[in-house]
Amino acid sequence: MKKTTYILGTCLLAIQFLFTACDDFIDINDDPNNPTVPQLSLLLPATQLSIAGNFDNINRGASNVIQHRAAGSLNRYDQSGTTFQAAWLGFYTQAIPDLETIIQEGTAQSSWGYVSIAKIQKAFLYSTMVDVWGDVPYFDAAKVADPKFDKGEEIYNDLIGLIDEALSDMDRGFTVVSSSDLFYQGSKLKWQKMANSLKLKLYMQMRLVNPERSKLAISNLVQAGVLIDNNSDDFTFLFGTNAAPNTRHPWFTTGYAPGRDGYVSMVVVDRLKEQDDPRLRYYIFRINAKAGLANSQVGEGYYGRYPGDGAASPADQNTRAIVGIYPAAGLFDNGAMPSLGDDNIFLNNIGAATGTTGNSFKIALFANGDGSGAGILPLLTHAMVKFYRAEAALVLNTGEDAGLLMNQAVAAHFQAINELSPAFPIAPATSTGFINRLSEHFASATAQGKLELVMMQKWIAMYGNGVESYNDYRRTGLPELQDLIAPLDVFPERFYYSETELTSNETVVDTRDQLQRDQQIVPVFWKK
Repeated sequence: MKKTTYILGTCLLAIQFLFTACDDFIDINDDPNNPTVPQLSLLLPATQLSIAGNFDNINRGASNVIQHRAAGSLNRYDQSGTTFQAAWLGFYTQAIPDLETIIQEGTAQSSWGYVSIAKIQKAFLYSTMVDVWGDVPYFDAAKVADPKFDKGEEIYNDLIGLIDEALSDMDRGFTVVSSSDLFYQGSKLKWQKMANSLKLKLYMQMRLVNPERSKLAISNLVQAGVLIDNNSDDFTFLFGTNAAPNTRHPWFTTGYAPGRDGYVSMVVVDRLKEQDDPRLRYYIFRINAKAGLANSQVGEGYYGRYPGDGAASPADQNTRAIVGIYPAAGLFDNGAMPSLGDDNIFLNNIGAATGTTGNSFKIALFANGDGSGAGILPLLTHAMVKFYRAEAALVLNTGEDAGLLMNQAVAAHFQAINELSPAFPIAPATSTGFINRLSEHFASATAQGKLELVMMQKWIAMYGNGVESYNDYRRTGLPELQDLIAPLDVFPERFYYSETELTSNETVVDTRDQLQRDQQIVPVFWKK
């Protein structure tokens, strides 16, 4: 994860200037005081803010489907044409047109650094859109009024070529104003690593379509060695601390507001407790020492919900557990957990605060990294790349040590938590002991058991990026999800299209009802 934290209020002011300047771009008067050439150094951060900002909409939905959270209609598998409309419109009216402008104008100006970054971001964005929506407008997008919907597989294959173009463009010259690049501050090497890691991800997603092709491509990428291999290379968006304008992590903004935002997932709580996982203290912050399910006072603070619970919400905003220090930079939970016993080695009560009533059993310390809202959005990380390689070793026989890669992935994730929580780091002995125990479980597991262990650890580590776990589950069927209490539909194979798109795009108006229903029941192309 990058060490530099951006105060996004400054960026937002810059973007506000950009949108004001856009009026000048289309001015028919040839006024030398009004620039007619788009400023790439302003357009680039606009695309990055748009990608990260609109990702939250699909991430919340996926996090509910995959049982990282328990909020909204997707917690019961129900969706509509407005569920993901904000992200769809944001991508197609903000990020994509600006990316196309950077590519076109940057090519004309021979600004290959901006061109290559824009192509890599375009590949990341469209691959994400295919993953969640399937067929989407691509080849005609931002070019015609009614772009046709292209096949997901065709888009994926074109994106791989686009990434190769970007890598070639970098070698033609790479100059980028560091302050215009919110992700990597204009580092050519980091963008190269991200591009190759994105290719690896795409081949991993497509492994069921053409296993031999994926195996060869992944092996070649690993052998070349230009992949994200350190947390400092992570493709991670950093939020700020400002309240006005609000630049804080969206989970923090809604979780720490008076009205709260849904419930924490009891599946996360149960699994981390069962596995003696120290990350529970970082994922969830308990407000009330005795709160339990259904707003009772017979628990130990973990008042959340199980998937598919559609019961009405009581007046429980002051007792619900909320998101913790990871990934939203909320509060670190230093309270005692009465249910922990002698068998708990890594998730324990050593040094925990104790008390008997209310929230006096722990203190909101607001120390470095605690309670600031300056959280992260992990989009493509060191841990993810190691998990991809572990999966590939197990299912594609790429020849790598899957157990070692899993351990490295978990270690990288522990490090990411510590980077976000410097005042309350996971102790080295805890990290080492936890990983050593994983090694023992892995060594004694069957082939299927090894894959289950890898995917469970990835599901835990992907708390904060539900889209990634949504992809993993559809590709592998792992980890097993808990049955819903009261589902309103079947498991959603894809997300619903924007209703605005289906009622305004002439290429799909006549078939929109069937198209929308197919989103729920027809798998994306890479799921075989």
